[in-house]
Amino acid sequence: MKKKIISFIIVLALMLIPTFVFAADEEINAATKMAINTVWTLIAGFLVFFMQAGFAMVETGLTRAKNAGNIIMKNLMDFAIGSVAFFAVGFAFMFGADQGGFIGLSGFFAMDPMEHLGLGIPLEAFIIFQTVFAATAATIVSGAMAERTKFIAYVIYSAVISLIIYPVVGHWAWGGGWLSKLGFIDFAGSTVVHSVGGWAALVGAAIIGPRIGKFNKDGKPNAIPGHSITLAALGVFILWFGWFGFNPGSTLAGTDMNIGKISMTTNLAGAAAACVAMIITWIRYGKPDVSMTLNGALAGLVAITAGCNAVSMIGSLFIGIIAGFIVVFGVEFVEKVLKIDDPVGAIGVHALCGSSGTLMVGLFATETGLFYGKGFHQLGVQAIGVGAVALWVVATTFVLFTVIKHTVGLRVERDHEEVGLDINEHGSEAYADFHIKTSDTLFTS
Repeated sequence: MKKKIISFIIVLALMLIPTFVFAADEEINAATKMAINTVWTLIAGFLVFFMQAGFAMVETGLTRAKNAGNIIMKNLMDFAIGSVAFFAVGFAFMFGADQGGFIGLSGFFAMDPMEHLGLGIPLEAFIIFQTVFAATAATIVSGAMAERTKFIAYVIYSAVISLIIYPVVGHWAWGGGWLSKLGFIDFAGSTVVHSVGGWAALVGAAIIGPRIGKFNKDGKPNAIPGHSITLAALGVFILWFGWFGFNPGSTLAGTDMNIGKISMTTNLAGAAAACVAMIITWIRYGKPDVSMTLNGALAGLVAITAGCNAVSMIGSLFIGIIAGFIVVFGVEFVEKVLKIDDPVGAIGVHALCGSSGTLMVGLFATETGLFYGKGFHQLGVQAIGVGAVALWVVATTFVLFTVIKHTVGLRVERDHEEVGLDINEHGSEAYADFHIKTSDTLFTS
């Protein structure tokens, strides 16, 4: 009898060994998966952070040398200020526990566990990834208002965008708010990030007015060339590179095999839009325009950001082609019809192409799009989202810029603008011509 009992125990133990091994393997696999996803999200976030350098180079290159230091300072500080503001308040408004579909109200200073998010990565990794997105939305505004904005004004409105204006939109679409419940698709932020920056840029540029000499008395615009197309091109290449973190990284999962498809749709849209912008300017102006072609690439990248995971590679080509047309004629519309001075084309690239790209998800999404026989529902939801975000940003930034204008002031003095913001706002020059500036140095022949 004892032998039978012992034999039974041995057989039972042998049967249970695979169960214990399998459980151990599952635990290892789960830990490995989390590690891969965490590393992937961090690397993607670092790529998006590097886009700050891209924006800085684009804006510096497309503006005049006398304001280059001011541009760099603004791009530096909107990330620095935005990082603190978003960590302290903005993240909670965006991803905190939902309050009526409008805003979140938990997680200030990352003090709460935020278990409702169901993250497969550490909270800190998620916060840094979302921080670099918030900084992108804020930095878009600086290009449209370049060369005539007070630095103190920029510091204020950049902080407010990161604190409340952007996070509220983010909560609607990504934080469990009312747009996400409707089924709104904006995978990586054509509307949430880019159109927020673009609409804010439109309002700010309209309120601050054009640069001195931009328009004649009859309203005809004059070209004010930037000082370095080379820097602008470098910026576009950096931004394009960063977009491979921006879009595929929004999966938050290196184990998600869709990152390959997302990378392809992202690249194809940017390439197609650049080609279209080049062809249009070649036909209309007689020569292919460099700066417009650079903006064409950015337009395609902005437009595909909403649906990069939802459309096919062929669909992404069409989205890029349409974005190429929108950016060329959109930039001209803003300047010639609206009489708004946007030195870098930020409104056309980010507001118009961000919004249109979001709408095109309703056409080209393979699972829910109109062109795939799924009806108008998704297109309608996309239109509601685009319209609501535009209204929110236009209304809030109008109040913001108006208050700044009548308090600390929005625009620099005329003589400061003529001499340049580097000297008058920062007491230095980006290109100092290597002058010896000691007062006791004399040059004799």
